[in-house]
Amino acid sequence: MDNPSWLPKWQCTTMMGMKVTTIAVHGLFFLFLAISCNFLHLLLRPLSQPRIISQTIVGMILSNIPFIRKVVDEEIMTTLNYIASSGMICHMFITGLEIDPKIFLQLPIREAKVAASGVLTTLIIAFLITPHLHISTIDNTKFNLCLSFLLSGTASPVLSRLITDLKISKSDIGQFVVVAGVISDLLSTLLISTGFSFFNPMLNYKFRHTEQIIRMILMVALQATISAKLAPMFFNWVNHENPTGKTMKGSYLVLSIAFVIIVCSFSPIVGDFDKILSAFLAGVFMPREGRIAKMMISKFKYFFGSFFYPLLFFWVGIEAEVTKFEAENLMTWARLGFLFFIITVGKVVGTVASGVMLGFHWPESIAIGLLLSIKGHFHIYLAIVAVRAKKPQITLSTSIVIIIVTFLSIIYTPLVVQNIIKRARKRSPTQRMALQWLRPENELGILLCVHGPQNSRSAINLLEISRGTTPPGIMVYVTDMIELTEKIAATLTRGQGMEPVTVTDPEVVSMREEVGSAVQCYLDQDGVGINLRRMLALSPINNMHQDICILAEDLLVSLIILPFHKDQQADGSLSAGNTGFRNVNRKVLRHAPCSVGILVDRGLSSTKISRSSISLNAAVIFIGGTDDREALAYAGRVACHPGIKLTVIRFLLDNNADSMSSRINRVRANTAEHEEEMKLDDEYFAEFYDQHVAGGYVVYMEKYLANSGQTFATLRSLQGQYGLFIVGRGGRVNTILTAGMNDWEECPELGPIGDILSASEFSITGSVLIIQQHNLKGELRGLHDEFTIM
Repeated sequence: MDNPSWLPKWQCTTMMGMKVTTIAVHGLFFLFLAISCNFLHLLLRPLSQPRIISQTIVGMILSNIPFIRKVVDEEIMTTLNYIASSGMICHMFITGLEIDPKIFLQLPIREAKVAASGVLTTLIIAFLITPHLHISTIDNTKFNLCLSFLLSGTASPVLSRLITDLKISKSDIGQFVVVAGVISDLLSTLLISTGFSFFNPMLNYKFRHTEQIIRMILMVALQATISAKLAPMFFNWVNHENPTGKTMKGSYLVLSIAFVIIVCSFSPIVGDFDKILSAFLAGVFMPREGRIAKMMISKFKYFFGSFFYPLLFFWVGIEAEVTKFEAENLMTWARLGFLFFIITVGKVVGTVASGVMLGFHWPESIAIGLLLSIKGHFHIYLAIVAVRAKKPQITLSTSIVIIIVTFLSIIYTPLVVQNIIKRARKRSPTQRMALQWLRPENELGILLCVHGPQNSRSAINLLEISRGTTPPGIMVYVTDMIELTEKIAATLTRGQGMEPVTVTDPEVVSMREEVGSAVQCYLDQDGVGINLRRMLALSPINNMHQDICILAEDLLVSLIILPFHKDQQADGSLSAGNTGFRNVNRKVLRHAPCSVGILVDRGLSSTKISRSSISLNAAVIFIGGTDDREALAYAGRVACHPGIKLTVIRFLLDNNADSMSSRINRVRANTAEHEEEMKLDDEYFAEFYDQHVAGGYVVYMEKYLANSGQTFATLRSLQGQYGLFIVGRGGRVNTILTAGMNDWEECPELGPIGDILSASEFSITGSVLIIQQHNLKGELRGLHDEFTIM
């Protein structure tokens, strides 16, 4: 006979193996889901679409694949339902927590008027139209009223993130829309909460008993009082016991989370109030300042973006089976069209009406209304909940209609923002920002960008050689280029001073402190004539050029200096480099509102520049054109440094060359445009010669060349003679001496001359500064980030 004790062990082992396999499969699928969302977001980034769009598309597509729907059993659905409900509670709590409770005491009048008028007009239009759409399976006026409350709101978290990503958060209209969106969201949710207190959605929206209404209101009021009065004292105690800079003690973290859960659970348990609305109201009245609140916001936001939202939209897709969408029914399309009409036209009518009273331009009023019509996660969640109720309040097809309307309310918003920026650019004044046009009595402004501590020494040496004469000296803005990732985004807090946000990520903080201490140490030793400020370019790598260009425009600098995307290695060769930063450099060259320099550091960082003796041999190569004149203008400041021996090498066309190609080239050069450019070159070079060469401060050399082959050979002959080359990127009408070089450039952003001098086979001790002059063509491409348009 079999041993009865053997069977349970075998069964246990089998069950454990099955569970581990199931967990592994689920984990792999979630990983695929998250990667798909990120990949699609990457594809949609050029269209400036927010992450919710990619998450909606991926979730709806994957969840409606027949094979996947068969795999999702009742156990998985139970888990997804739990994740969706608990995650939405956290989402609404954080949404409330981000709202400043002082908004009730210091209500921004203009924003409140616009938000209230938008909510009111949308509410009226929705209440008049929705009864005719037969949205509810139960013909109920109270349901239509509650639906009107929902349609009148704004998804403020989605709107705030969109405004920030599209770079108008510092403008007057950007700040106005964010505040108005928060007030609109708050008003709508308060109306929904009030409706829930009086009508029971589980019983066909029947009026609740008077005792139940009173108990619910009293419990919500008590919860709000605890959140507003007791929570600050509790959090202040926790913050005092765990000061900033020290690791948060686990016991205090557990206590804080337990306290929040108890407060949020108070009205649902005692007063039968809705859990999600309770979490929102508790968050609104809790203080958002302090370490605990900031930690909760940053951690939850990271959790939402990385884990919860992909699963939420997968759950939405599972519940909203697209095969049950009644596309053949005309009423379905009527609901879709009219619901979209209600949320857009309702908001626009309200904002235009209030905008007339407040004196806004009508295009801006329309733009504000369109932005305030954004719907988001909460609206989609309620559309699914209405179907999943024991007595479904809407059909599955109508639920899908609401999801599509929410999707459409978001997808067009980047176009609205682009139109705002286009109108702002037309009003923006234009001016030429270049070294050549800088008056001698004016201070030179430089935006000096760094990737990290590896650029500190070269940045310091650039400060040293660029200071020129004092007065007027230079104003340098040392700018850290930080790629905004999901991890770093989760550590952002409200900034102080010039920086709108502060990064609390330990790696970024350490890097910035290391750069700052190195620069400050140099200034303490010898910073005469140098004024310095620290700046931050914090953005996704694809949009970082916008941050840099906006900073340059805002600070009115004449020169942006960017590090080359390749760093020098121990053996002297250049690394493969960062492709992202290379693209940033290229985009800045195209869109910069001033002149741009790219520094290829190959030894400049290891050079100790002294003012008492010659410590660096530098050469500026002048062929001709706008960029070469700009390089010569910068070299004029370098020439003032007593520790630098500067040589100006001018490449001239050899008119005595007797080859056939030389005669053809001379014929091509004799054009009106070339003659005018040569005249400008000669005039500017003569001015430079009188100021610097004639007095013996700068060495002057001429090289007569016939073609680009001789140019290449001459450049190779300079190898090892100079520690720094200053060259123009291009902009030459006379391309005879550089003809054909563009065909084999490794890095076109450096120009033909800069590319040769930076090549791997060239000197490993010769750094190169490539300069492009600001080219003013009509209106500015960059725009002041604090532009005013309203």
